[in-house]
Amino acid sequence: MVARNQNLVAITWGASVKFSIVQFFVSLLLAVFFMAAVYIAREYVTFSMIPVTVDVTFSSGSSQPECNMFSGKWVYDDKSYPLYKEKECKFMSDQLACNKFGRQDLSYQYWRWQPHHCDIPRFNATRLLEELRNKRMVFVGDSLNRGQWVSMVCLLDSSIHDPNMKLMNNTGSNLIIYKALGYNASIEFYWEPLLVESNSDDPVNHKLPERIVRTQSIEKHAKVWTDADILVFNSYLWWKQPHIKVLWGSFKDENGIYKEVENLRSYEMAFKTWSDWLEIHVDRAKTRLFFISMSPVHEKAEEWGGSSDQNCYSETDLITKEGYTGNKTDPNMMRIVENTVDELKTRGLKVEIINITQLSEYRKEGHPSIYRKQWGALSEEQLSNPNSYSDCIHWCLPGVPDVWNELLYAYIFQQ
Repeated sequence: MVARNQNLVAITWGASVKFSIVQFFVSLLLAVFFMAAVYIAREYVTFSMIPVTVDVTFSSGSSQPECNMFSGKWVYDDKSYPLYKEKECKFMSDQLACNKFGRQDLSYQYWRWQPHHCDIPRFNATRLLEELRNKRMVFVGDSLNRGQWVSMVCLLDSSIHDPNMKLMNNTGSNLIIYKALGYNASIEFYWEPLLVESNSDDPVNHKLPERIVRTQSIEKHAKVWTDADILVFNSYLWWKQPHIKVLWGSFKDENGIYKEVENLRSYEMAFKTWSDWLEIHVDRAKTRLFFISMSPVHEKAEEWGGSSDQNCYSETDLITKEGYTGNKTDPNMMRIVENTVDELKTRGLKVEIINITQLSEYRKEGHPSIYRKQWGALSEEQLSNPNSYSDCIHWCLPGVPDVWNELLYAYIFQQ
């Protein structure tokens, strides 16, 4: 009888244990299911709140790091950007200070460029200043290159908190110098919009009825920047007219020969002079050379599906059409640059192209339009007619040129 009772207890206990085990696994499965449901719901909400990104693919025929940093997408990132504050940059240009001159929508400051298969290294101003210790970095070109220089100055200046350890030297000449005194580092801009000598060489008085270039003369400019440690060139928009008047001889020579030359041919002639100078005069063991590709403009809204009488004014969104290219972007001109760079490579000189063109094509909302001051503030009449007086060429800061400098930074440290 006792044995029977013991067997019954054992059976009862075993059944209870089995039931508990089943109950445990059922509870576990329910818990896993519940957690999975919460996770999926959270991911759905998170995904739904992520701003739309513009996916682009663009390959450059020029030298690149292992990752093609020019193939990627724009990602809205108001946690990490902007990299500096407009009001805090003492050396900000009024031509690019859009918020200061009335722009209230600041979303243009928060877009980050994300390559498809890698990350652009985070811009570290202290690291770059250390790299530039006892060195000269010179941006050579037009007002777009000057905008990139202003961006670089603001990026670096944000890490120098002692006002006595920095200075700006602007005497009104072609050369403007920012000095980080603690590093003996010089970050400079040299006005040379056509790379060779021209009648537009004055940094202030260069709006002339006729553009004339001496395509075989560069030494007047080049002797100023040739010994720099890092050179960053650009030249594009100033060549965008059907013909350029070329001068053989000096501007003081009454017997000089003038000839109207098709713009691509004159561009090619100027780059031949530029490349010959670099080959002969640049110290290969010292100087690193970069060329910034063409910066797109957004002057006609009909090109991206807008009204024919509109431009970049009041734009707040990116262009979403993949592969979009504006009508003023000329691949034939960029091909001349690439061919020149390839030819220099065969002669033992490396120039690295930072291809900012396609990624900038999508940023129609990034221009100053009427929110800027150049030589003087816009009048009430001009402000009331934004379609005629908007600047859809240059870029607000902080903004697109900061990304150009992030790419330049990545190239500087790629080795």
